[in-house]
Amino acid sequence: MTPRQDMTTEPDPLPDPQPGPGDLERAILGETPEFNAKQVAAATGVTLEEARRLWRALGFPEHGLENAYTDADTEALTTMISAVRADLIDFDLAVNLTRAVGQTMARLADWEVSTLVSRVDELAADPANDNGRTGSALHLIEQIKGPFEDLLIYVWRRHLAAAVARVEAMRSNEEDLNTVQLTVGFADIVSFTALSNRMTEEKIGDLVELFESRCADVVTTQGGRIIKSIGDSVLFVSDDPIRAYDIAEGIINVVGRDARMPDVRLGLASGPVVMRLGDVFGPPVNLAARLTAVARRNRIIIDAATAELLPDDEFETRRLPARPVRGFGIVEPLTVRRA
Repeated sequence: MTPRQDMTTEPDPLPDPQPGPGDLERAILGETPEFNAKQVAAATGVTLEEARRLWRALGFPEHGLENAYTDADTEALTTMISAVRADLIDFDLAVNLTRAVGQTMARLADWEVSTLVSRVDELAADPANDNGRTGSALHLIEQIKGPFEDLLIYVWRRHLAAAVARVEAMRSNEEDLNTVQLTVGFADIVSFTALSNRMTEEKIGDLVELFESRCADVVTTQGGRIIKSIGDSVLFVSDDPIRAYDIAEGIINVVGRDARMPDVRLGLASGPVVMRLGDVFGPPVNLAARLTAVARRNRIIIDAATAELLPDDEFETRRLPARPVRGFGIVEPLTVRRA
């Protein structure tokens, strides 16, 4: 006799649903948004306009009265405003500092995601992985977010210490803390627009990434600082004109003289620059960029101020024909090489 099926047997459990994009956001934030802007402002004791101003400074769009904020957002706003209430800084300075953090973190996040997306694709393509692309991304984020947060704090402290040391050095020289004498360098890929029109999007991205990483390695090795990179160009500074030349020469060696890489042009200009919000401004910045337009491939062009700072027994300079340079009138750039 065939045994009768037990009617109390539990049905087979349904498979777990695949995670969606919203799960990624919740995994990163660690909580679900449940407050609107008015509630966050009331909880922190600031006006709605002040809360919105700080939120915009972080680089995020406003959400009206949607429930788009979490407890962490409230805590962050409290942290930002606590320094104002303690009379350490005023509100405008708090906004400036917040904007600096927002812009820096936005670029870092974009960089991090674009770097990790290929790894997510590899995980999703693995036959042994049944998590799908979103599930693979979720797993990767869970694994790296803790260590990466620790790394962020460490690197910030290191750079903060270095920045304080630079300020103290300027103070000891009785210099204006916002204006400093620097040599500014501008490295530019030759004919990047025409080159990119012949390349796939993936190859363009690989080229820019390799260009930026090689430039950064040279700049940091020589004690300079990358101020910003703009795809096909890199802006750097050094407080030593000789090291600035070494940086320019090093970039030519690792980029322009590599047959797999495009040619580059380098411009150097020296003088007082204003340092604000991690950026530099002033005539030397603009002139260094302009000089690349008259530089030959894989050559360094400098202005007269830089030429005067380079020792005659170590460097040979040669004046080029005077020419109009936008914003500077008639300029006589110089070529330079080691003697």
